[in-house]
Amino acid sequence: MTELVEPAPPADPAGAATPRWCDRCGESVAAGPHEACAAARALEPPRWCALCRRRMKVQVVPTGWSAVCVEHGEIRG
Repeated sequence: MTELVEPAPPADPAGAATPRWCDRCGESVAAGPHEACAAARALEPPRWCALCRRRMKVQVVPTGWSAVCVEHGEIRG
C-alpha cells in the first residue's frame, strides 16, 4: 500500500539557510572574497540562487526586480 506524504516546504531564500554560492557569479563563497560581486550587486539583481546554484529567471522593471529559483521560489528587490 502506498502512503501519502506531505512535501516539505521550500527553504526561505531570505535567510533560513546559509548561502553556499555567490548570487552574482555562481562560484562558491568559500573560494575567496567576492568584493567585486558585492559591489555589482548593489546595482543589479542576483543571477544565481545562493542556496542551490541554479540560474534564476530575473525580471527587471522600473520599480525594482524579481528573481525566481525553481527550487526556492522568488525574491524581490
